[in-house]
Amino acid sequence: MLIQALLVDDSRSALEYMKRQIEAAGDVDAITFTDPLQALAAARHTDIALALVDYEMPHLDGISLIRELRALPHFSDLPIVMITSIESDDVRLRALDAGATDFLSKQQKSLETQVRLRNLVKLGLAIRKLNDRAAHLAWEVAEATRQLQEREEEIILRLALSVEYRDNDTGDHTLRVAKYSRLIAEQLGLPQRLCRDIYLAAPLHDVGKVATPDHILLKPGGLTPEEIAVMRTHTTVGGTILAGSRCELIQLAADIAIAHHERWDGAGYPHRLKGDAIPIAARIVAVADVFDALTTKRPYKEAFPLPIARQQLEDGKGRHFDQACVDAFLARWPEVLTIATAQSLPIANDAPALQPHITMEAPQAAVAAAILSDQPAA
Repeated sequence: MLIQALLVDDSRSALEYMKRQIEAAGDVDAITFTDPLQALAAARHTDIALALVDYEMPHLDGISLIRELRALPHFSDLPIVMITSIESDDVRLRALDAGATDFLSKQQKSLETQVRLRNLVKLGLAIRKLNDRAAHLAWEVAEATRQLQEREEEIILRLALSVEYRDNDTGDHTLRVAKYSRLIAEQLGLPQRLCRDIYLAAPLHDVGKVATPDHILLKPGGLTPEEIAVMRTHTTVGGTILAGSRCELIQLAADIAIAHHERWDGAGYPHRLKGDAIPIAARIVAVADVFDALTTKRPYKEAFPLPIARQQLEDGKGRHFDQACVDAFLARWPEVLTIATAQSLPIANDAPALQPHITMEAPQAAVAAAILSDQPAA
């Protein structure tokens, strides 16, 4: 393994001497500088394993240069040797405090200099190997984590897909809700990890529908009060299925499953939570879920045009929905349209320009109100 050594001395003859000595000590390629500022600039983007620095130099003395080098991330543990003819304890202490590893005297005999340089080269090589090994291990950990996250995502999406197939769907609904939810979370400025977790947990929002009878789940029309009561149990059933996990992602999915039909004004279900008492992930998924239910064809309705669905979200701000979540969703409208129109389910978009307010016909208004209250199988 060939390593690079940084040599800094304002004396050209001293540099040439040190270059010969250190390159004779092992597999070293020495790069030399008479100007410490130029050396520091080069060190920022050069792969250095060992540095030798003179003490007395113009512009920047050796102690200051060592301190600057140590501030560079890749110099934090590399051997840095000060070359000086001064025997002052004060100078040596200040150099050690700045980060010097060792000292070499300019008056040392050639044999001693060669031995000490050889040892320093071995130290530099050993540190380089350790750093390379650490970097490789870090890459392996990152790769294993990436693969684990991919498997985690696949397992969740496939589980959610099984629920959607019961609901006479192809699974596109869960994917769209996941994507819409991530847009909202990102726009709200939530941490990147939480945005990802919401994306993964959102598809499980209706996992409790595995316990909903088919004659209710697939009914092509409005539900009776008794059927509505049964339908609404999918929130508590979903919460029960996902409860008790030590996995933070499943805990988040449980919050979403049980609370995604709560309303900002407290008129939702199952616990009539209000405002900030509703978990933020559930508030986000509530917007995404209702929008997708409105804009896609279901057994009990045709797809609503996108502008009408958007108007429903606008009208529901501060009552049905958290206003911040709706505003975040609408702020990403071009991306919403991309997601909505890229799926295989029929998407209606026959009113491309959003009007100040869109008035629905009575049958449409009734269906929209039913979806918002989860009376049909939404």
